[in-house]
Amino acid sequence: MKLLGLDYGDRRIGVAVSDAFGWTAQGIEVIHRREGNDSYLERIVELAKSNEVEEVVVGLPKNMNGTIGPRGELCIEFAESLREVLGLPVHLWDERLTTVSAERTLLEADVSRKKRKQVVDKIAAGLILQNYLDSKSKH
Repeated sequence: MKLLGLDYGDRRIGVAVSDAFGWTAQGIEVIHRREGNDSYLERIVELAKSNEVEEVVVGLPKNMNGTIGPRGELCIEFAESLREVLGLPVHLWDERLTTVSAERTLLEADVSRKKRKQVVDKIAAGLILQNYLDSKSKH
């Protein structure tokens, strides 16, 4: 069963997809959002269909104390709109520190600042999805 992982942000949405077995996640794309334009939802629908996705995982940014702030509320609304548009199960997954981890990985790989900005969301989406997949394989 394939899953789609999303790192939802104000300007960009990182996208990752799992393999058919649900074992590994691979970042595939960064969708750029434009204010007042919902074309990003259309692109997510296209990606879900073309990758034959059966479930979606959206990163939920929580505060370090576990509470959900304004950014988390936006992600919850986004997940609810995805459920309606896709007609698929959409899971929220704690994404604390995934972007930090993605940045660190890119820094260690000596990727330039400009290139980091272009791929960090895709890598963060891959980390969110991989963490979700890993948690499911332990059960």
